[in-house]
Amino acid sequence: MTALVHTFTVGRLRCHTLEAGLQRLDGGAMFGVVPRPLWEKRAPPDARHRIPLALRCLLVEHPDGPVLVDTGVGDKEDPRFHDIYGIENVGQPGPTRLEDALAEVGVTPDDVRVVINTHLHFDHAGGNTTLTGMDAPILDSAEFGADLTFPSAIYVVQRGELEFARHTNERTRASYLPKNFEPVSIANRWRLFNGDGEVTPGISLRHTPGHVPHHQCVVIRDGGETAIFLADLIPTTAHLPLPWIMGYDLEPLRTLESKRSVIEEALARGWTLIFEHDPSVATARLERTNKGLQLTDIVRVASGIAQPAVD
Repeated sequence: MTALVHTFTVGRLRCHTLEAGLQRLDGGAMFGVVPRPLWEKRAPPDARHRIPLALRCLLVEHPDGPVLVDTGVGDKEDPRFHDIYGIENVGQPGPTRLEDALAEVGVTPDDVRVVINTHLHFDHAGGNTTLTGMDAPILDSAEFGADLTFPSAIYVVQRGELEFARHTNERTRASYLPKNFEPVSIANRWRLFNGDGEVTPGISLRHTPGHVPHHQCVVIRDGGETAIFLADLIPTTAHLPLPWIMGYDLEPLRTLESKRSVIEEALARGWTLIFEHDPSVATARLERTNKGLQLTDIVRVASGIAQPAVD
């Protein structure tokens, strides 16, 4: 079984990576123009050509209350959806592994005061809302079959991302599911940003366009230390080379420049990198060597993934 929680500190802030499950996506799509003989050495695919990806979230114990970054897939999708995307996230005893991981830290969904979405794709915002219970009161959000998972929280996202999610096309429609974000609008719980900004002292947003036009990373700073939650800017450690960019990215040349900027600053300032989708590496630092970029201070988590079959 996957270890659900890894705890570390950024200055005085106690932080926890939360293993909210796994998904499996097509390896070719995950690595774009990178040839398969190169990427499959780093991310061996299964018989359906999919690679395992963590659904890793972050909890920061902040003096103003717990802050949660991204929410995984949630509990609202049917078995066919789970099969297509290879999702494994059922909780024991919680509805999903995210609730189980929070419980291990001693936090309930009611305790969370801020939820930050890096963007609104279903694997980052699906846990924003949960299935409406049969005995739940009838709410305006009932048309979506979902209520807020974190009823005491303010939800944070880029204003442009919310608008982008509401105006999909044939390319983007499958990733943006209104039941993951419109109940937040109905409850009037959004706090919308336009670019970089501070959410609460020590936790700020960094606009990193490319994957989608209004993607953002989350930066945690305290006591001279810094960590950055990379989300889909650099989803796994295999995506650290600048040209290794997902085929899913809508604006890959903007991703390139966003990556370049974050990597250079992380190198110069010794930041801790937090990887949302790497199946085995939760956090690490970077250093430049004569062989190129190398990871140091690597924190690995038990993935619980069987060795995949390779064609």
